[in-house]
Formats: sequence, structure tokens, C-alpha cells
Amino acid sequence: MSTQDWETFKQKFNSKSNINLNDYKPTQMQRRIGNFMNRQGAGGYLEFFNMLNTNPKLYKEFVDYLTINVTEFFRTPEKFAELETKVLPDLLAKNARLNIWSAGCSIGAEPYSLAMILKDMTPGTKHRILATDLDVEMLEKARKAVYTTTEYKNISNARQSKYFKLEGTNYSVSNDIKGLVEFKKHNLLLDAFETGFDLILCRNVVIYFTEEAKDALYRRFLAALKPGGVLFVGGTEAILNFRDIGFEHYLPFFYRKPR
Repeated sequence: MSTQDWETFKQKFNSKSNINLNDYKPTQMQRRIGNFMNRQGAGGYLEFFNMLNTNPKLYKEFVDYLTINVTEFFRTPEKFAELETKVLPDLLAKNARLNIWSAGCSIGAEPYSLAMILKDMTPGTKHRILATDLDVEMLEKARKAVYTTTEYKNISNARQSKYFKLEGTNYSVSNDIKGLVEFKKHNLLLDAFETGFDLILCRNVVIYFTEEAKDALYRRFLAALKPGGVLFVGGTEAILNFRDIGFEHYLPFFYRKPR
């Protein structure tokens, strides 16, 4: 498949989806797309784009495949334990009501995990938890807050009994937790950022981004945080140049904006 066809495919797909594949590592992205194309029997990038352009179901399946909607409650429990016992108490000591952003929230497990923690830590206080994602179907699932047995894990027995209800074979999040999270569609690589956040979580989202795209994204996160605010990233996403960006080290995979 020619370089020119790849460039043309990226341009056409960007026009259709507002997803700029130039922000993703080309080798990994070509491999992922190639695997998907082969399963569909496409002979090349342009034939594949025509398939996407004429088959809405296939297009949706492909966007889901690209945006990697994999998540779970309290993902990497030991890091959520640090969030609960160290990071949030430090932030709450300075601000009684926190402004938090879960960026790339997928099906909502991450912001709901955070809401449960804050409900236990500060009963009666309503913090702002903004949860965003590019995928509107994932956002709709997040708003419904009903999860399968496979998705329902890493949750303590106490929180299961307090914040979930069994509905048939699925588990639904309680209304008081659902009411703590605000969901919105947002493209991290394209849309403007709000500012004034105490905490931003962006975990297991940037795995296929280029180093340039990640650097630009982390600088925008820095600008979106209050002085003393914290960025929480995934367990494989250590920011090696965090000092060059402007962060200070706080805890492993937590980076703080200087006060």
C-alpha cells in the first residue's frame, strides 16, 4: 500500500471524523488499521475509506476500535489508594470543593470511581467532576451507568453495597453517585480546554499518540490546572520530560503544577 494512499486516507478520514491520525504513532496505527482492514477484506486504504464512507455501522465499529474504549473501576487499585489517602487529602486541605476532569472517560468507570471516593471522604459536599470522551456512544453508556459482571470489578464490598444495585445480571450505579458526574463530548486533540482544575485524570488514553502530540497535550493540561493542581496518568505513561513541560514530581504517575 503506497505512502500516497496512506496520506490521502488520513486526510479523508480527518475530514469525516475530526480525528487527525498524524497525531498518532504511524507504525502502530498502520498496524492496527491494517489488521482491521484485513478482517474486512479491503485491498487498500482508499478502498477501505470508501467502505467506511458507505457503511455507517462499519464506520462506528472502526472509530470504536481506534479510540480503544477499555476501562474499569478503580483501574490500578494501588494508584487509586494513593489518590484516596494522599492526593485528594492534599487537594482538599486547600480547596473544600474540587474541580476535577476525567479526560477520556470511556464508559464512566473512572469518574464514578472518583465520585465514590469523594462521597465517602466528604459526605454532603458536591464537587464538580467533568468527564469527557470523543465517543458519543460510550458517553451514553456512561450516563446510563449500568455495567456487566465483566465490567464490575475492583470495587470494595462496602462500596458495592452502598453505591450499586443488582438489576437482572447487571449492576447499576446509584443515583446519588450518577448525579455527581457531568458528561460531555470532547476531542482532546482538537477542542479547547477549560481551566481551573484541581485534578485532571488522563489515564491509558495517549498510548498511540506521537511524542509531539503527547507533549502538546501535557502542556495544555498544565495550563488547565490551578497552581498546585495534579495530573494523574496511566501506569505505562510516565512523563519523562515533566520538568521541561513545567510539572514537578509528586508521586509516581502523579505530576503537580508548581504553586
